[in-house]
Amino acid sequence: MKKNMGIFDRILRIVLAIIVAILIYMETLTGTAAIVLGIIAGVFLLTSFVGFCGLYSLLGFTTCTVKKG
Repeated sequence: MKKNMGIFDRILRIVLAIIVAILIYMETLTGTAAIVLGIIAGVFLLTSFVGFCGLYSLLGFTTCTVKKG
């Protein structure tokens, strides 16, 4: 898997996942919305740490800067 996520994209996903976790912890998000957003937040965290997004790959999209050498 070639990385296709830039640093800004990765940080943004981590921040959004943390916000969702806080909202679930504070019981602002409950029920089905909490479950769905919790799963999405988990996927965001996983893709952020790996640096690869499968959806980006399918769409041929990348936010990663290309190093020219």
